[in-house]
Amino acid sequence: MNHQPVDATTATSFLPMVSVVIPIYNGEADLPDLLNCLLSQTYPKDRVEYLLVDNNSSDRTLAILKISAENCPITIYPLSENQIQSSYAARNTGIRAARGEIIVFTDADCRPQPQWLDALIPPFVNKEVGIVAGEILALPGTTLLEQHADRQETLSQKHTLGHSFRPYGQTANLAIRRIALEKAGLFRPYLTTGGDADICWRILGENIGRLEFAPNAIVQHRHRATLQELQSQWRRYGRSNRYLHELHGVDLMREMTPKEYGYRLVRWLLKEIPRDIKKAIGGQATLVDLLNTPIGLFTARARAAGQRDTKLPENAKIIDFL
Repeated sequence: MNHQPVDATTATSFLPMVSVVIPIYNGEADLPDLLNCLLSQTYPKDRVEYLLVDNNSSDRTLAILKISAENCPITIYPLSENQIQSSYAARNTGIRAARGEIIVFTDADCRPQPQWLDALIPPFVNKEVGIVAGEILALPGTTLLEQHADRQETLSQKHTLGHSFRPYGQTANLAIRRIALEKAGLFRPYLTTGGDADICWRILGENIGRLEFAPNAIVQHRHRATLQELQSQWRRYGRSNRYLHELHGVDLMREMTPKEYGYRLVRWLLKEIPRDIKKAIGGQATLVDLLNTPIGLFTARARAAGQRDTKLPENAKIIDFL
């Protein structure tokens, strides 16, 4: 994985056709902000199309998409994927309809910054580059859990780009050269998590193209605000690890023992809390610091449970092709 500066003159003249694919499930509340972000993109409007794929929503998502397509000054194609309830199947529907040389992915609850595409596309001027990952930053959060996740940079690409097996980019901010998808295949349509790593690893493993990081191509994403949402998120991370273990041989995460959990809690109570209270009195620590350990243990347990309690469905091994 590399980050190599692109010559400014070359980047200015390099304007490939771009297709932005966004899967949406019950995204009615997110659509106004998302559409505003797409409208604000500085990449030439005649060189980009937006394929917004409704994944069998029960709200007004599809109706809003159709109205937006008729009235927006940007090119929007409202599509539907009603056969398979999976964001990866929805992305495949978008890819099949796309006309661009570069296929870009983000999500309905993400907020791409105005120069997102302008920063994400230039690395592709190098024909050896097959994948470009942009950075994911947090939207401003007010709850304790959101502030904790922001402190941990939970969503940042630095975690996935530094993966011990192979680097990969998350589909919240990812671009792939179309020819790479033609050769390696599309997403596994029945997979429910881990598909971003899977598709990147297939492309990298077959030496179709290398991965570049574009740190200035920024998408903002909201953190989970409740314990239920946080538990669901980390259980999904655990399921992803199990699936990738079965698909690619990735090492399973070692589960902490009860003794280790007990030791961490005792250390938190006897050492960390007194230390952080003193810091808080001096204005050098907050409630987020005080609760860092129990929140971390909560997410570790959720991830371990997700990894332990799941098995890759047989149909999730299927790869779609163009």
